[in-house]
Amino acid sequence: MDFQPAIDKVFKQIKNNNDPGRVADYIPELAHVNPDKFGVHLTTIDDKHYATGNSEEKFSIQSIAKVLSLTLAYRIEDDNLWKRMGVEPSGTPFNSLVLLEHDKGIPRNPMINAGAIVVCDILMDLFSNPKKELITFIRSISGNKEIDYSPAVAESEKTAGHRNASLIHLMKAFGNIQNDIDEVLDFYYYLCSIEMTCRELSRTFLFLADYGKCPYTKERVLTMSKSKRINAIMQLCGMYDEAGDFSFRTGLPGKSGVGGGIVAVYPDHYSIAVWSPKAE
Repeated sequence: MDFQPAIDKVFKQIKNNNDPGRVADYIPELAHVNPDKFGVHLTTIDDKHYATGNSEEKFSIQSIAKVLSLTLAYRIEDDNLWKRMGVEPSGTPFNSLVLLEHDKGIPRNPMINAGAIVVCDILMDLFSNPKKELITFIRSISGNKEIDYSPAVAESEKTAGHRNASLIHLMKAFGNIQNDIDEVLDFYYYLCSIEMTCRELSRTFLFLADYGKCPYTKERVLTMSKSKRINAIMQLCGMYDEAGDFSFRTGLPGKSGVGGGIVAVYPDHYSIAVWSPKAE
């Protein structure tokens, strides 16, 4: 199937749309991003590419990276992972404290901030240098050795991270954080700072379109069963309190980030990444 005509049609519609959205300026470094950027890149599992707009420009993938840290932890921890967090949709904003208090420090799912912070804590237990291990893993599944963190974005996030500090302190009080709070938060902010293009992002997520296997390296990232479960978590929780609406309208497992990126997977077919900085 040739997806280019459909992508071009949508791009024309978007260009003429007077979107009132704005960049996520509560993170100072993201306030400088041009809000008029827009990119799309679709990569099929047989390595065909369809793109438009600013699809080759790097941006901060933010919470999309939560899927990748979860994948690395799940590979090693297996079902032990779910002793520290659930898999239920939260129905609340990504940084809400309400359910975390009710559930005694156990995050509803790994896509919300609290859940992703717990995943970072787990990776810190598993590796002596979790930052290095995570970026090495992402470079491996993306086929791109140039993908990296943005220290400027990570440091910028620290200045606005008061809500995340509240989340981790609450979980620490309930015994669900094992490592030093500042070190876990530092790792979490670097996780969110990873930069990719739409092309790189769509290619990175192809393993979830090919049931856990990298279609271009033929290496297995996850078992088929685990891959299906990651996709299920994205379908149910990837868009936070908008997950139901996104699933109803789009029908694909997906994950958003406040940097304006969205990635979605059509199993056995393709992965698609979209970037529009007007995320709010």
